[in-house]
Amino acid sequence: MPAAVTVSATASATASATASATASVPAKAPTAGPVLAGKVIAIDPGHNGGNAAHPDEINRQVDIITGRKPCNTTGTETDAGYPEHAFTWDVARRLRTLLEKRGAKVVLTRPDDTGVGPCVTERAAIGNKAEADAVVSIHADGAAASGHGFHVILPGLVAGHNEAIVKPSRRLGLAIRDAYRNGTGMPYSTYLGKKGLDTRTDLGGLNLSTRPAVFVECGNMRNRGDAAKMSSPAFRERIAASLAAGLRNYLNG
Repeated sequence: MPAAVTVSATASATASATASATASVPAKAPTAGPVLAGKVIAIDPGHNGGNAAHPDEINRQVDIITGRKPCNTTGTETDAGYPEHAFTWDVARRLRTLLEKRGAKVVLTRPDDTGVGPCVTERAAIGNKAEADAVVSIHADGAAASGHGFHVILPGLVAGHNEAIVKPSRRLGLAIRDAYRNGTGMPYSTYLGKKGLDTRTDLGGLNLSTRPAVFVECGNMRNRGDAAKMSSPAFRERIAASLAAGLRNYLNG
């Protein structure tokens, strides 16, 4: 009997030590996948570098449901000559990199900044064909120099065409607006919209989209302060990071 008691005590001590050692090793947390894995995002860099040299092509009228408008335009520029098309292309490339690092599939509506177009109708079709979870069209405004700040353009209701995307597009717009303001420190537009939001039915990229879509006017290139920020590579990186945050918040919300 004493021997049996001794063996039992030894086994108990061993079990206790093993349990203690096991408890001291923290459980391995499951590895989290990329936060945007499986998501498709369409980025539309406004305008194109070759547009100005091809007026006949970009001035061709296209149907945007609520009317007819030019296929595309040249965009605006700062007083120092930094063009909108170059700005939107640079921000789009930076944004693509950030989104792809988070696991998203990114589709661009144009492959470079030397081409012509595509038309606004084709840009919408690219996002639709990709079945994008979100579409963001990047722009910069050319308003009066006294106005400054950014705004997000939401699709207005075009009866019989875009009912399904109006509400999700608003959620997307709110997410991007809030992230953009927090990330860049830019104020809401002082000259257009209300609290950084504007709703329109005259933009083909919104009217023709079947996916949640918004336009972002990142600032006013004719305003000296806004222009200085948008001309800075470091600030463009902040813009891209802010847009990426907004998209992440919307898609994971």
